[in-house]
Amino acid sequence: MAFKQIYSLLIITLLLSCKSSSLLQSKTQEIRQLDFVNEVIIPADAMYEDIAVGGLSSIDYMDGKWYIISDDRKNPRFYIADIKIENGKLQLPVFTSMVNFKDTLGIAFKSGLADPESLRVTPSNDIIWSSEGNISKGINPFIRTSSMDGAFKNAIAIPSRYLVQNDIASGPHNNGVFEALSRNYDNKGFWVTTELPLKQDGIVPTASDANSPVRIAYIDHERKTFKKEYAYMLDKVAREGKLEVNGVTEILSYNEHSFLVLERSYASGHDDGGNDVKIYQVSTKNATDVNDLNSLSNSSYTPATKKLLLDFSSVRSQLTDGIVDNIEGMTFGPNFENGNRSLVVISDNNFNSFGKQLSQIILFEIK
Repeated sequence: MAFKQIYSLLIITLLLSCKSSSLLQSKTQEIRQLDFVNEVIIPADAMYEDIAVGGLSSIDYMDGKWYIISDDRKNPRFYIADIKIENGKLQLPVFTSMVNFKDTLGIAFKSGLADPESLRVTPSNDIIWSSEGNISKGINPFIRTSSMDGAFKNAIAIPSRYLVQNDIASGPHNNGVFEALSRNYDNKGFWVTTELPLKQDGIVPTASDANSPVRIAYIDHERKTFKKEYAYMLDKVAREGKLEVNGVTEILSYNEHSFLVLERSYASGHDDGGNDVKIYQVSTKNATDVNDLNSLSNSSYTPATKKLLLDFSSVRSQLTDGIVDNIEGMTFGPNFENGNRSLVVISDNNFNSFGKQLSQIILFEIK
């Protein structure tokens, strides 16, 4: 009897130790800098199952596999891929499957009804993903959970302020809604961020002005609803152009109150593509929960703090043709042999609809 009790206690101790170890691996205690390692380019003519590979707007890493979403409105889908890091260098992805997202009736989406932008693998091995919808055509954004075969499982309840409005002075901007999605550092919930401010919250940034708060919102995955929200202030557009835009394209939770936020600025008319991309360290520790504020304009609140971690202009000379492309996805990857964590970003080439672009994947070492 004594031996069995000791054995049982040993098993419980081991299980608790494994659980603790797993939890520690899900967060990063400190991030001082990001060191560029290398870049790979998916060829512009790459095909998988006779369909062009492109529009790669989000990437996630879980249990040795990589998950990549395509923002193809005609055929919403995600890929599963093997991407090796050999001798400390990132290798080209080898796609192993392509999965079409299905609607609530279990059939493939009709063209234009979904605009997939971000995805994450859930602890229960499903896919949570976001769609920006099409505000200009009255199609609402959404956040849904699908099984690994793309079948609909459930949907997150979206607060009405993020949906299409009859009032032209409120609601989301077209192509500026749920662009960024992250697991919480403890894997118990999710965070979502709009690319642009809601109309009632602030202006769309320009090169001359940016009173532009977007909302970082926590999703209670069990209750399937938004729980708390924090304001994050966007930068001005980095350069002038006939077309100017700056917004959040991805977010990563890595510790309590702590995030990495990817801002992508674009200005037309520049030979290098016009993209300026930055990664910020962000803290919501002393920020106001603005969940009860339907409008941030003329409201009193404390936004999240931000500190520049990486300006991609510092690595531009090491990238193909000196191009920082339309980077929209970001994920923590596997650890390097020295124990440091990796960070991987991916760019959306827009299927080269607006001129030559690159599907680039870039590896950084976190120090």
